[in-house]
Amino acid sequence: MGDRGTLAALEAQVVGCRACPRLVAWREEVAAVKRRAFADEEYWGRPIPGFGDPAARVLILGLAPAAHGANRTGRVFTGDRSGDFLFAALHRTGFANQSTSVHSGDGLALRDAWITAAVRCAPPANRPTPAERDTCLPFSVRELELLPDVGLIVCLGAFAWDAALRLRGAAGAPRPAGAGRPRFAHDALFADGDWLPMLGCFHPSQQNTFTGRLTVSMIDGVLLHARALTGLRSPAAPPDASAAG
Repeated sequence: MGDRGTLAALEAQVVGCRACPRLVAWREEVAAVKRRAFADEEYWGRPIPGFGDPAARVLILGLAPAAHGANRTGRVFTGDRSGDFLFAALHRTGFANQSTSVHSGDGLALRDAWITAAVRCAPPANRPTPAERDTCLPFSVRELELLPDVGLIVCLGAFAWDAALRLRGAAGAPRPAGAGRPRFAHDALFADGDWLPMLGCFHPSQQNTFTGRLTVSMIDGVLLHARALTGLRSPAAPPDASAAG
């Protein structure tokens, strides 16, 4: 299959994508205008590839990059409050070697996990369209093919849950419909035996974490559930969550 069969080749295809005019215009406008706090930084301003362990057992699927987070730093969930909350949880539950994700050269490494997004470009108002979601779907299909050890998808929010259902359909699995269509809920598990199980988790957005809709114990519980479902041992002595930043 040659180079086209590698994660590196897929990353190059993702980064070079200009398929959605609205997203291209927005991500590049944000990168040019910048936020005052980051005025001296050079923004990434391109689509965001997945990141993590190529031998991952757990695939974590988010919504889309944040305009001044991943669209600035070039790494998924890096440089914003949602990422701060998520990576601290991944560290506590044994998936990450450190609790922070600040920039692409900060030494962060994932173990047994791969993080990606249903839509690879930062959308205006954090709201991608269904057409933009579906345009990115082939990237997700190929990504999953190149991660053969994945045994579970953790869906961060209802948008990611729906994207995962579409992903299973694009990968050839039956798409449940009607009364059999699984509904998103926190820690909801959908496993029908025909494809990878899906596990729901409220998105670590500030709207959820600041209001208490998603707490430290809740996200840790989902990630530990993911470890159990994929046969991974829980951390022997996870850091004290109360001391996490």
